[in-house]
Amino acid sequence: MEQIIVLATTNKGKTREIQKLLENTSVEIKNLSDFGPIPEIIEDGATFDDNAYKKASLTARFLGYPAMADDSGLCVDALEGAPGVYSARYAGENATDQDNVEKLLKDMEGQENRSAGFKCVISIAVPTGAALTYEGECRGVLTTEPQGDNGFGYDPLFFYPELNKTFAQLTVEEKGKVSHRGRALKQVADEMNKIIEWLEITMPRFERSACKGE
Repeated sequence: MEQIIVLATTNKGKTREIQKLLENTSVEIKNLSDFGPIPEIIEDGATFDDNAYKKASLTARFLGYPAMADDSGLCVDALEGAPGVYSARYAGENATDQDNVEKLLKDMEGQENRSAGFKCVISIAVPTGAALTYEGECRGVLTTEPQGDNGFGYDPLFFYPELNKTFAQLTVEEKGKVSHRGRALKQVADEMNKIIEWLEITMPRFERSACKGE
């Protein structure tokens, strides 16, 4: 029987990427859309690590399954690391990907230093709160206008020199080999057997008892 791990997200693009990258492992990846609603988890941590752990541990506690969450963001050198942990809501709490891209382009007007890095922290947690952590980073430069129709978030602006394309011009397979999330997930995939052993040890066990009549 495959080990179920729940992604603490309803983002279809992110789910598709992670399922693809972990398709050859002995786990079944689900996300929050496969379950009923759970309380909203506020990402108010000061670091990617804080947010990833909070999402993973609370999701595991709410659902009773091991949960995996990532917190990822774009850190722009000329903006002193912004948008960072605020990447998903850079243009406001209800910002769309397009809103965030437009704000970033506006904030980068006239900037000669367009170096930036995507960072990702993955947390895999069980209902008791224990967790494993994995990290990945990818460096590139920002374009002056969106290029490409794949991906999500800031992908149309993030140019990866080694492939001479933006992330939004890469296939899922190409992006998965070089992206911040792909690099962190490769560590997860490489250690999946150890992770499953860890889950078997740390997941709470519930004793079954027969129903007794009066």
